[in-house]
Amino acid sequence: MEILGTTLRVYVDDTAALDTTAAFYERITGSRALRFERGGVSVAAVGCFLVMSGPREEIDLLRKVAATVAVKDVDEARLTLTAAGAQIVAGPVVTPAGRNLVVLHPDGSVFEYVDRRGSEGS
Repeated sequence: MEILGTTLRVYVDDTAALDTTAAFYERITGSRALRFERGGVSVAAVGCFLVMSGPREEIDLLRKVAATVAVKDVDEARLTLTAAGAQIVAGPVVTPAGRNLVVLHPDGSVFEYVDRRGSEGS
């Protein structure tokens, strides 16, 4: 699945969850996690995803609610994501901006995946 752009933040409760979640994102992106710590927060950067765990006060400051992931092809994204254990919540649906797909990842995060194909079809 080719992801064209965005940075998405995923928050987990502890180091074990950070390891498990980072492994999921490594699988769907084909990238290795770059790990580092910043301000008491452990981070695994995997492709365009930042998986973070740390003190609640720090995490609360970092939280972002919604994100959209631009992909080359929603159908390919659906296949890759479901093969890795994600669940499709809605779609694919044609919208004025392109086709979209709402997906629940195994870690509980919900993201919208969008391609630019619009009503021209698949």
